[in-house]
Amino acid sequence: MTGKSLHGSAATHTLSAQRIRVGYGDRTVIDDLSVNIAPNALTGVVGPNGCGKSTLVKALSRLNPVSAGAVMLDGEPITTMSTRALARAIGVLPQNPIAPEGILVADLVALGRHPHQNWIRQWSGRDSDEIVRALEQTGVADLADRRVSDLSGGQRQRVWVAMVLAQQTDILLLDEPTTFLDLARSLELLDLVDMLHVEQGRTVVMVLHDLALACRYCDELIVMRDGSIVVQGAPRDIVTEELLWDVFGLRSRVIPDPVSDQPLVVPVGERRVRPSTVS
Repeated sequence: MTGKSLHGSAATHTLSAQRIRVGYGDRTVIDDLSVNIAPNALTGVVGPNGCGKSTLVKALSRLNPVSAGAVMLDGEPITTMSTRALARAIGVLPQNPIAPEGILVADLVALGRHPHQNWIRQWSGRDSDEIVRALEQTGVADLADRRVSDLSGGQRQRVWVAMVLAQQTDILLLDEPTTFLDLARSLELLDLVDMLHVEQGRTVVMVLHDLALACRYCDELIVMRDGSIVVQGAPRDIVTEELLWDVFGLRSRVIPDPVSDQPLVVPVGERRVRPSTVS
């Protein structure tokens, strides 16, 4: 798959992990994991709770340092890069971001422009334009003058996404971006992310829990279990009933999605067709 960068040429950033070990304190979550992120693709990371999905995203963005191995951006270990340089290449939305107390929506989104500032290049009209565009793309322009703390969970999530979009990076790492969003808003957000990937050639990695949406929107899936990658590939090539049972312990049927022709996961529980109780 090919795509266009934010400046119209083929995007060149490559991101990979080489035999990394990551954990929290004395607990190792990921050990000896290697992965190449497909450039210009929308990649979903899926797996059961506690399997290491968020830990992987944190490692790729340097939010959680690795204790062995290396994360590489364009062949360079990200540990050798300045924070500003890394933030110009990779935008990240963590699972539970915390806003400064009392900050307004527009001011939070403006933080996404800080990696592009230095003592030579100060605030410009382009910075203001990117903030307005990010607010409009995420549907929160009417909230610009409100405090982030006064918003609903879904509104706050869209504001955080706007901040990441304003950062204007070629790589986006989104950890459960549909958290707090209802189904309609989730689809709107995923449509937006898909547009950024298709029209602007951005490389996107998203942690998702909804397997149906992951299969519909993602070019590739990374399927994890117990801190390891079980399989990586296009949804139609790897998503099977056997895989879902092996990884999730989920009895299911996998059928063609009538909207996208990608795999559609239909969970099988204990409820069956019952006579209607409505007269």
